[in-house]
Amino acid sequence: MAEPVYTSSTERVQSWLDGRTLHIRFNNPARHNALSVDMWEAVPPLLDLARDDDRVRLVAFSGAGEKAFVSGADISQFEDMRAAREAVAYYEKMAEKTLMGIYDFPKPTLASIRGYCIGGGVNVAISCDLRIASTDAVFSIPAARLGLGYRYSAMKNLVDLVGPGAAKDLFFTARRLDAAEAKAIGLVSRTCAPDALDALLAEYSGALAENAPLTVMAGKAIMREILKPSPELDMDLCTSLIRGCFESADYTEGRTAFMQKRKPVFTGR
Repeated sequence: MAEPVYTSSTERVQSWLDGRTLHIRFNNPARHNALSVDMWEAVPPLLDLARDDDRVRLVAFSGAGEKAFVSGADISQFEDMRAAREAVAYYEKMAEKTLMGIYDFPKPTLASIRGYCIGGGVNVAISCDLRIASTDAVFSIPAARLGLGYRYSAMKNLVDLVGPGAAKDLFFTARRLDAAEAKAIGLVSRTCAPDALDALLAEYSGALAENAPLTVMAGKAIMREILKPSPELDMDLCTSLIRGCFESADYTEGRTAFMQKRKPVFTGR
Protein backbone atom coordinates (compact mmCIF):
# COMPACT_ATOMS: atom_id res chain seq x y z
CA MET A 1 0.00 0.00 0.00
CA ALA A 2 1.32 3.45 -0.92
CA GLU A 3 2.49 5.64 1.92
CA PRO A 4 0.13 8.57 2.57
CA VAL A 5 1.02 12.05 1.39
CA TYR A 6 0.17 14.80 3.87
CA THR A 7 -1.45 17.47 1.72
CA SER A 8 -3.60 20.00 3.54
CA SER A 9 -6.99 21.02 2.15
CA THR A 10 -6.14 24.72 2.69
CA GLU A 11 -3.01 26.83 2.42
CA ARG A 12 -3.82 28.18 5.87
CA VAL A 13 -2.77 24.84 7.36
CA GLN A 14 0.64 23.48 6.42
CA SER A 15 1.59 19.84 6.90
CA TRP A 16 4.72 17.80 6.35
CA LEU A 17 6.43 14.67 7.61
CA ASP A 18 9.90 15.09 9.09
CA GLY A 19 11.37 11.77 10.14
CA ARG A 20 8.87 10.27 12.59
CA THR A 21 7.03 13.54 13.28
CA LEU A 22 4.03 14.87 11.38
CA HIS A 23 4.00 18.66 11.60
CA ILE A 24 0.70 20.55 11.36
CA ARG A 25 1.19 24.30 11.31
CA PHE A 26 -1.56 26.91 11.46
CA ASN A 27 -0.70 29.40 8.74
CA ASN A 28 -2.77 32.56 9.06
CA PRO A 29 -0.07 34.98 10.29
CA ALA A 30 -1.84 38.11 9.06
CA ARG A 31 -4.47 37.34 11.72
CA HIS A 32 -2.06 35.85 14.27
CA ASN A 33 -3.06 32.36 13.11
CA ALA A 34 -6.69 32.85 14.11
CA LEU A 35 -8.70 29.76 13.23
CA SER A 36 -10.94 30.08 10.19
CA VAL A 37 -13.47 27.45 9.17
CA ASP A 38 -11.22 25.84 6.59
CA MET A 39 -8.42 25.56 9.15
CA TRP A 40 -10.62 23.62 11.57
CA GLU A 41 -11.73 21.38 8.73
CA ALA A 42 -8.21 20.65 7.48
CA VAL A 43 -6.95 18.88 10.60
CA PRO A 44 -9.11 15.70 10.88
CA PRO A 45 -8.17 14.31 7.43
CA LEU A 46 -4.47 14.70 8.26
CA LEU A 47 -4.95 12.84 11.54
CA ASP A 48 -6.89 10.11 9.75
CA LEU A 49 -3.93 9.52 7.47
CA ALA A 50 -1.42 9.57 10.33
CA ARG A 51 -3.40 7.14 12.49
CA ASP A 52 -2.35 4.05 10.51
CA ASP A 53 0.95 5.40 9.18
CA ASP A 54 3.73 3.50 10.95
CA ARG A 55 6.16 6.27 10.08
CA VAL A 56 4.37 8.70 12.41
CA ARG A 57 5.28 8.54 16.11
CA LEU A 58 4.38 12.15 17.03
CA VAL A 59 2.07 14.87 15.69
CA ALA A 60 3.35 18.37 16.45
CA PHE A 61 1.15 21.47 16.15
CA SER A 62 2.62 24.95 15.77
CA GLY A 63 1.80 28.41 14.44
CA ALA A 64 3.43 30.19 11.51
CA GLY A 65 5.57 33.23 12.23
CA GLU A 66 6.87 34.47 15.56
CA LYS A 67 3.80 36.21 17.03
CA ALA A 68 1.24 33.49 17.66
CA PHE A 69 0.40 29.82 18.05
CA VAL A 70 -3.33 30.49 17.62
CA SER A 71 -4.98 33.75 18.69
CA GLY A 72 -8.56 32.45 18.73
CA ALA A 73 -11.30 32.59 16.10
CA ASP A 74 -10.81 34.40 12.80
CA ILE A 75 -12.88 37.53 13.46
CA SER A 76 -13.45 38.09 9.74
CA GLN A 77 -15.75 35.03 9.87
CA PHE A 78 -17.05 35.61 13.39
CA GLU A 79 -20.35 37.27 12.49
CA ASP A 80 -21.23 34.98 9.60
CA MET A 81 -20.23 31.72 11.28
CA ARG A 82 -21.26 32.25 14.89
CA ALA A 83 -24.15 34.69 15.02
CA ALA A 84 -27.07 32.65 13.74
CA ARG A 85 -28.25 29.60 15.69
CA GLU A 86 -27.55 27.13 12.88
CA ALA A 87 -24.11 28.63 12.28
CA VAL A 88 -23.28 28.34 15.97
CA ALA A 89 -24.31 24.70 15.94
CA TYR A 90 -22.16 24.00 12.89
CA TYR A 91 -19.16 25.86 14.26
CA GLU A 92 -19.35 24.07 17.60
CA LYS A 93 -19.78 20.67 15.94
CA MET A 94 -16.83 21.31 13.64
CA ALA A 95 -14.55 22.57 16.42
CA GLU A 96 -15.57 19.70 18.69
CA LYS A 97 -14.80 17.15 15.97
CA THR A 98 -11.35 18.60 15.42
CA LEU A 99 -10.44 18.99 19.08
CA MET A 100 -11.71 15.54 20.03
CA GLY A 101 -9.89 14.14 17.02
CA ILE A 102 -6.68 15.54 18.49
CA TYR A 103 -7.52 14.36 22.01
CA ASP A 104 -8.50 10.84 20.92
CA PHE A 105 -5.62 10.39 18.48
CA PRO A 106 -3.87 7.18 19.61
CA LYS A 107 -0.33 8.48 19.15
CA PRO A 108 1.29 11.31 21.13
CA THR A 109 0.48 14.89 20.16
CA LEU A 110 2.38 18.05 21.09
CA ALA A 111 1.68 21.78 20.91
CA SER A 112 4.75 23.94 20.31
CA ILE A 113 3.64 27.39 21.43
CA ARG A 114 5.14 30.76 20.69
CA GLY A 115 3.41 34.10 21.16
CA TYR A 116 -0.37 34.33 21.54
CA CYS A 117 -2.25 31.21 22.60
CA ILE A 118 -5.77 32.51 23.12
CA GLY A 119 -9.22 30.92 23.25
CA GLY A 120 -9.31 28.26 20.58
CA GLY A 121 -5.53 28.16 20.70
CA VAL A 122 -5.68 27.05 24.33
CA ASN A 123 -8.28 24.46 23.35
CA VAL A 124 -5.98 23.03 20.69
CA ALA A 125 -3.06 23.02 23.13
CA ILE A 126 -4.92 21.29 25.96
CA SER A 127 -6.27 18.69 23.53
CA CYS A 128 -2.67 17.67 22.94
CA ASP A 129 -0.74 15.34 25.23
CA LEU A 130 2.27 17.63 25.58
CA ARG A 131 2.78 21.40 25.58
CA ILE A 132 6.04 23.30 25.28
CA ALA A 133 6.28 27.07 25.08
CA SER A 134 8.73 29.87 24.48
CA THR A 135 9.12 32.52 27.15
CA ASP A 136 7.26 35.06 25.00
CA ALA A 137 4.07 32.95 25.00
CA VAL A 138 0.83 34.50 26.31
CA PHE A 139 -2.23 32.47 27.34
CA SER A 140 -5.86 33.48 27.88
CA ILE A 141 -9.38 32.05 27.77
CA PRO A 142 -11.56 35.12 27.01
CA ALA A 143 -14.97 33.39 26.85
CA ALA A 144 -16.38 35.42 29.75
CA ARG A 145 -15.55 38.64 27.90
CA LEU A 146 -17.51 37.47 24.86
CA GLY A 147 -20.54 35.89 26.50
CA LEU A 148 -20.11 32.63 24.65
CA GLY A 149 -20.65 29.09 25.95
CA TYR A 150 -17.64 26.88 26.61
CA ARG A 151 -18.07 23.26 25.60
CA TYR A 152 -17.87 20.48 28.18
CA SER A 153 -14.92 18.67 26.59
CA ALA A 154 -12.74 21.78 26.59
CA MET A 155 -13.64 22.58 30.19
CA LYS A 156 -12.89 19.01 31.26
CA ASN A 157 -9.52 19.06 29.49
CA LEU A 158 -8.67 22.29 31.30
CA VAL A 159 -9.72 20.98 34.73
CA ASP A 160 -7.94 17.66 34.18
CA LEU A 161 -4.76 19.52 33.26
CA VAL A 162 -4.50 22.36 35.80
CA GLY A 163 -7.08 21.42 38.45
CA PRO A 164 -10.39 23.13 39.29
CA GLY A 165 -8.85 26.01 41.24
CA ALA A 166 -6.58 27.25 38.46
CA ALA A 167 -9.24 26.49 35.84
CA LYS A 168 -11.77 28.70 37.65
CA ASP A 169 -9.18 31.48 38.01
CA LEU A 170 -8.40 31.46 34.29
CA PHE A 171 -11.99 31.06 33.12
CA PHE A 172 -13.78 33.47 35.48
CA THR A 173 -11.28 36.33 35.09
CA ALA A 174 -10.29 35.81 31.42
CA ARG A 175 -6.90 37.23 32.43
CA ARG A 176 -3.66 36.68 30.56
CA LEU A 177 -0.84 34.44 31.77
CA ASP A 178 2.80 34.59 30.77
CA ALA A 179 4.82 31.45 30.09
CA ALA A 180 6.26 31.31 33.61
CA GLU A 181 2.83 31.26 35.27
CA ALA A 182 1.53 28.80 32.67
CA LYS A 183 4.36 26.44 33.59
CA ALA A 184 3.81 26.98 37.32
CA ILE A 185 0.17 25.85 37.12
CA GLY A 186 0.90 22.97 34.75
CA LEU A 187 -0.65 24.45 31.62
CA VAL A 188 2.67 23.78 29.84
CA SER A 189 5.38 21.27 30.71
CA ARG A 190 8.53 23.11 29.68
CA THR A 191 9.58 26.58 28.57
CA CYS A 192 12.61 27.89 26.76
CA ALA A 193 13.92 30.96 24.97
CA PRO A 194 12.14 31.69 21.67
CA ASP A 195 15.19 30.77 19.60
CA ALA A 196 15.45 27.42 21.41
CA LEU A 197 11.88 26.26 20.78
CA ASP A 198 12.72 24.35 17.60
CA ALA A 199 15.51 22.51 19.40
CA LEU A 200 13.20 21.59 22.28
CA LEU A 201 10.64 20.26 19.81
CA ALA A 202 13.40 18.26 18.11
CA GLU A 203 14.25 16.74 21.49
CA TYR A 204 10.70 15.40 21.81
CA SER A 205 10.65 14.24 18.19
CA GLY A 206 13.87 12.32 18.77
CA ALA A 207 12.64 10.71 21.97
CA LEU A 208 9.36 9.58 20.43
CA ALA A 209 11.17 8.25 17.37
CA GLU A 210 13.34 6.03 19.57
CA ASN A 211 10.88 4.90 22.25
CA ALA A 212 8.65 1.82 21.89
CA PRO A 213 5.48 3.01 20.10
CA LEU A 214 3.19 0.27 21.46
CA THR A 215 4.24 1.08 25.03
CA VAL A 216 3.66 4.81 24.49
CA MET A 217 0.26 4.30 22.84
CA ALA A 218 -0.82 1.84 25.54
CA GLY A 219 0.17 4.36 28.20
CA LYS A 220 -1.81 7.09 26.50
CA ALA A 221 -4.90 4.89 26.18
CA ILE A 222 -4.75 3.84 29.84
CA MET A 223 -4.35 7.43 31.02
CA ARG A 224 -7.37 8.38 28.92
CA GLU A 225 -9.39 5.68 30.69
CA ILE A 226 -8.27 7.04 34.07
CA LEU A 227 -9.58 10.49 33.16
CA LYS A 228 -13.00 9.41 31.92
CA PRO A 229 -15.94 11.21 33.59
CA SER A 230 -18.19 9.85 36.28
CA PRO A 231 -21.36 8.00 35.16
CA GLU A 232 -23.33 10.58 37.15
CA LEU A 233 -22.40 13.31 34.66
CA ASP A 234 -25.43 15.28 33.38
CA MET A 235 -24.38 15.98 29.81
CA ASP A 236 -27.84 17.29 28.89
CA LEU A 237 -27.44 19.99 31.53
CA CYS A 238 -24.01 20.94 30.18
CA THR A 239 -25.36 21.19 26.64
CA SER A 240 -28.35 23.27 27.78
CA LEU A 241 -26.14 25.72 29.67
CA ILE A 242 -23.86 26.22 26.66
CA ARG A 243 -26.83 26.72 24.33
CA GLY A 244 -28.28 29.26 26.74
CA CYS A 245 -25.10 31.33 26.53
CA PHE A 246 -25.12 31.36 22.73
CA GLU A 247 -28.81 32.30 22.60
CA SER A 248 -28.47 35.15 25.10
CA ALA A 249 -28.48 38.90 24.58
CA ASP A 250 -25.13 38.94 26.38
CA TYR A 251 -23.57 36.85 23.62
CA THR A 252 -24.83 39.32 21.02
CA GLU A 253 -23.39 42.16 23.11
CA GLY A 254 -20.08 40.38 23.64
CA ARG A 255 -19.67 39.55 19.96
CA THR A 256 -20.61 43.07 18.85
CA ALA A 257 -18.35 44.75 21.40
CA PHE A 258 -15.44 42.53 20.40
CA MET A 259 -15.78 43.48 16.74
CA GLN A 260 -16.21 47.16 17.65
CA LYS A 261 -13.18 46.97 19.97
CA ARG A 262 -15.06 48.33 22.96
CA LYS A 263 -15.78 47.05 26.45
CA PRO A 264 -18.98 44.96 26.58
CA VAL A 265 -21.81 45.74 28.99
CA PHE A 266 -23.39 42.48 30.15
CA THR A 267 -26.80 42.22 31.82
CA GLY A 268 -27.08 38.50 32.57
CA ARG A 269 -29.90 38.13 30.03
